[in-house]
Amino acid sequence: MKGWNWEGFFEYLTNYYLLEGALITLGLTVFAMTAGLFIGFFVAMMRMSRYKILSAPANFYIWIFRGTPLLVQLIIIYTGLPQIGIKFTVIQSTLLGLALCEAAYLAEIIRAGISAVPSGQVNAARAIGMRESQVMRYVVAPQALRIIIPPLGNSVNSVLKTTSIASIISMEELLRRTQVLIQEKFLVLELFTVAALYYLAMTTAWELIQRRIEKRFGKAYGPMSVDAH
Repeated sequence: MKGWNWEGFFEYLTNYYLLEGALITLGLTVFAMTAGLFIGFFVAMMRMSRYKILSAPANFYIWIFRGTPLLVQLIIIYTGLPQIGIKFTVIQSTLLGLALCEAAYLAEIIRAGISAVPSGQVNAARAIGMRESQVMRYVVAPQALRIIIPPLGNSVNSVLKTTSIASIISMEELLRRTQVLIQEKFLVLELFTVAALYYLAMTTAWELIQRRIEKRFGKAYGPMSVDAH
């Protein structure tokens, strides 16, 4: 039985190929969160609309993307859509799948944060002559942001790890590159341990950043329960 290979472990702990894979993972995370926030905001606004023509499509979108696994979504985008003439590259499929899936979760986080702002404050702002854009900017947004930040930070952590699912369609992020090296070097436990340490380092770094952000903006006004992944 082959034992643990310390030499191989330390060699790949600082391997450029894996380090580059970790950077790709970070890039996917940043894109998914940025695009997800942009799409999620508009989906949240649509869902909160009193007009069915806006709220119904938003509800349907959230139902579909929260109710199906990201893995299935990526496979449909990358291998299913080409059958009807819509073709995306591996990178495009990964970015699209991550952004659309994350937007569904972020839409609910944003909606919950906005809904938590007392309606009395909104009505008071309107009563003194504020326009709707001013009500959102000066009354709703600052309070909602304090509620949204904690679950939003948790979403970043979740997406960072979820990017590993993209390896199933051969996206060369950290996990996929680890698998490629395993096929070449047969250091299964050592390389998976290195990958785990990379993920742990990235999530730990984000947790430290998240704590500073939460401290900066303060805690929400009250306990809030927002769906997580």
